[in-house]
Amino acid sequence: MAKSVVARWASGLVFDAISESGGEVRAVGDSGAAGNRPTELLLAALATCTAMDVIDICRKKRQIIDGYEVHVTGEQWASIPASFRAITVEHRFRGRDIDPKAVARAIELSATRYCMIIEQFARGDATVRSSYVIEGEDGTGEDSGGPVEVVTVGPGGAGLQAGSARSAGPT
Repeated sequence: MAKSVVARWASGLVFDAISESGGEVRAVGDSGAAGNRPTELLLAALATCTAMDVIDICRKKRQIIDGYEVHVTGEQWASIPASFRAITVEHRFRGRDIDPKAVARAIELSATRYCMIIEQFARGDATVRSSYVIEGEDGTGEDSGGPVEVVTVGPGGAGLQAGSARSAGPT
């Protein structure tokens, strides 16, 4: 299966990337230009890929989720090409009676089997750590008491399940 994107030069170091499915995003290299740095787009791809997996699995597990965000932070190597060396993925849930075991399993499946973006990073030299926080309906965070680490994958693919993303459906 092939995917394609066209990057169209707008000006300076500003490009508009248009996907075959019609999505468009602006990538910038110029300071002060509105848009995303290419490295931010990589983190956004990881956040949305794992978020789609996790929310889908949680819904199948009949979890009642009122709010959900994925916060991703990446640390880069100091030397060029400054690839990512460590990535932290924190899944933040809000709702009532959310089962921590169901959430942890959904995150684990995404990180070790389904999210091909996490797999791409983990097969290189990046370490990807996934955790979660569950907040009560009032947003107090009292349910899980802070980030709970679920799984760590990479470098070189360590921690990935056999077959991982290659056996999953299209993303």
